[in-house]
Amino acid sequence: MLLGRDRQRVAVDAVLDRARAGRGGALVLRGEAGSGKTSLLRAARQAGADFDADGDRRVLLCVDDAHLLDAAHLLDLVAAVEAEPVAVLIATEGSTHGLPCVELEPLDHATSIRVLRDLRPGLSPDLADDLAHTACGNPLALVELSRSLTSEQLGGAAPAPAGLPGDSSLRRRLRARLEALSPAAHRALAMVVVDGDVDVDTLVRLPDLGVAAVEEAAALMDPRPLVRETLRTELTLSSRYAAHAALAEVLPPGPRRTWHEAALAPGARDAQADALAHAAALARGRGDYAAAARDHGRAAVLTTGSDERARRLVASAADHWKRGVPHRARALLREATPLSDRVELRALADVVRGGLDLGNGLPDTAARRLMGAAGELLGSRRALAITALGFAGEAAAIAGDHRLHGQVADFAASLRSADDPPGTALTLDHLTGTAASYAGRHAEALPALRSVVALADLDPAPQSKVWGGHAAYILGDAAKAHELAGRGVTAARESGLTTLVPWALTCRALSALMVDQHAAAHTSAFEGVHAATAAGQHNAVVDHLAVLALLAALRGDADTAAHRIDTAGEQIDQRGLGRCGTIGAWANVCVDLARDRPSDALRRIPPIAAGGVHAGIKAMAAPHLVEAAVACGRPSTADRALRRFDDWAHSTGSPGRLALAHRCHALVSTGGEADEHFDEAIHLHQVSGTTMELAKTELFHATRLRRNRKPKRARELLRDAVRHFEHHEADYWSDRARAELRLAGEPSTEPKAGRAAELTPQQSQIARLVAEGATNREAAARLFLSQRTVEHHLRNIFTKLGIRSRVELTKVFS
Repeated sequence: MLLGRDRQRVAVDAVLDRARAGRGGALVLRGEAGSGKTSLLRAARQAGADFDADGDRRVLLCVDDAHLLDAAHLLDLVAAVEAEPVAVLIATEGSTHGLPCVELEPLDHATSIRVLRDLRPGLSPDLADDLAHTACGNPLALVELSRSLTSEQLGGAAPAPAGLPGDSSLRRRLRARLEALSPAAHRALAMVVVDGDVDVDTLVRLPDLGVAAVEEAAALMDPRPLVRETLRTELTLSSRYAAHAALAEVLPPGPRRTWHEAALAPGARDAQADALAHAAALARGRGDYAAAARDHGRAAVLTTGSDERARRLVASAADHWKRGVPHRARALLREATPLSDRVELRALADVVRGGLDLGNGLPDTAARRLMGAAGELLGSRRALAITALGFAGEAAAIAGDHRLHGQVADFAASLRSADDPPGTALTLDHLTGTAASYAGRHAEALPALRSVVALADLDPAPQSKVWGGHAAYILGDAAKAHELAGRGVTAARESGLTTLVPWALTCRALSALMVDQHAAAHTSAFEGVHAATAAGQHNAVVDHLAVLALLAALRGDADTAAHRIDTAGEQIDQRGLGRCGTIGAWANVCVDLARDRPSDALRRIPPIAAGGVHAGIKAMAAPHLVEAAVACGRPSTADRALRRFDDWAHSTGSPGRLALAHRCHALVSTGGEADEHFDEAIHLHQVSGTTMELAKTELFHATRLRRNRKPKRARELLRDAVRHFEHHEADYWSDRARAELRLAGEPSTEPKAGRAAELTPQQSQIARLVAEGATNREAAARLFLSQRTVEHHLRNIFTKLGIRSRVELTKVFS
């Protein structure tokens, strides 16, 4: 199921349909070798099985590897059949010659993983992830890499292949192109292969190369590690040495020049290794983790002693992890493991492994690994040990394992010292405060959490800002939570800690959601999906998908919410992501309510004792469980959830949470007591600025008032509710409020066609994608929406813009 090929298949079908109608047409399928052009031609021949039939003049002509043909002859052929019922499909790696074209883009990471699992069932997640990164979305590379795996690689005892296997057809193509280069172009390419940081300007200035040679070699100067590693093994030893020598002469003094000089030096090269390690430490200090990873790795290659070599490999792995290249970090750790059995070094490696598991593995495994490493490092690296404990607690929270989180917090509590620096004290207080909060001991949690918020302003580390934001969130201080989370995002980016960016964005999205800033929450979560994907943080991808599902569910967009939950669901189960699972269950509660299935909603979230259920998220879902219980006629069923929410809301004093508590009490109450709770809830919503929840409270109150024969007051509340729902693009709730208005005696409340002069932000996104040629299915995939939701929005877009077709939409956005 290669969703990325939908547009190409649609375009191919259009050419075939044109020929069936008696008109010729041509389409170019352009992509690199192995991108699937030949497979698409094969599929087209199957779809065009009705062509070339007896007595029928329709013809399907497929031209593969058209870049090897004479362009003039190809264009003459297309021109000759243009007036005939002939469909011409041209697959090429080169120019389109001005003909209509679709590009075959690389497969995305998730699709690559699915392809690998189909090819090699039982492939470990880590190895599948490594291969997907290595192949860079090339379908044929995925096939050839998976076929080349040895039993040692499948068992995890050897690293994944870095280059294409010797019998690979892609490798044969690269070899042929390499052999066809002129000597000068060959030398230029060799320099790029031995030093990925070399720039074109440096090459052009070399006297024995020049512009022509560099341009000739440019087509093979592919930055992808798969291509570069394959070419490196194809270069002769003399070519590589000559490239090192040339670069050692022209590069200025520094770590890159040291590396090339060392490649030429005989004997031990530990002095150069030390110089590179020193350069790596300086690069790490200025946040340049790419340079630090490179120089630590090169230092390791040059180091004689196995212990020191292992240390430098672990350091390089840590730098790769921090800059968001987890597959490279894993490979280096596998290389380092057999080199040394020193306890401290293995603990350092376990810190990195724990970080990798936290982002792209089993979080409970990460928590235990990090806690064990912290114990080993306390004597020599106390600050690092406590940071590892902080992330162990984060991992346990992600897993929804509060017993394990409590064990981490108990360990941390025993380490507290009066002279701890702000960052260390913050980490320990965060563990203490969150553990107490998850256990429902809210009064006990308050001092520690307030300390975390105060210390977060003093410590510049990105993780301190995020933990400070999380503490403020639990305390109900949405403004402070959003501010600290935003500063955490900025600090992570400025310090080069790519790995932490998605995590900080999760905190920012949830803090925005707390004050009904749905647009800001959506922006943060959507940005988080892409940041996490780029950084290889697949657990964080699921985190953000769960938040996006919840946002859709809260607006009443049940189809989109269900689609997003389904997208994330498999990974939630496979990776044991209890926090995401609880958010997903909360979203499903809202979906069931929107679909008028309250009894299903009540069964959605299991007890905390069942394990894997995040206590904090379950507490936040309590108002919707109360709503479901009331809708089922069983208000007493939600008493326990309401008591827990009451305790939390009153301990924090958050106006927004207190408003929800009063709404819940109003729903389960009768008579004047209910009206008092509704009025207080509306007041507190207005104080907190939570307008979406205000509108829901107004709707629930108005429904009660109408049934109690007070239609005038009900209509006033409902008009305000409709306005707020429309602001939040909550169509389901807007429709529900309008229906209630009609029942309350409002003459006409249907929206008028074309009354809005501007599109909503989501409608604008959909309109632009469709105007650029995306199918409904592609637009839905890009925006993590259901296809039905896209179709619904398109109908509204056409109405608002006064147009009738996608062609007219294209003109509007051209």
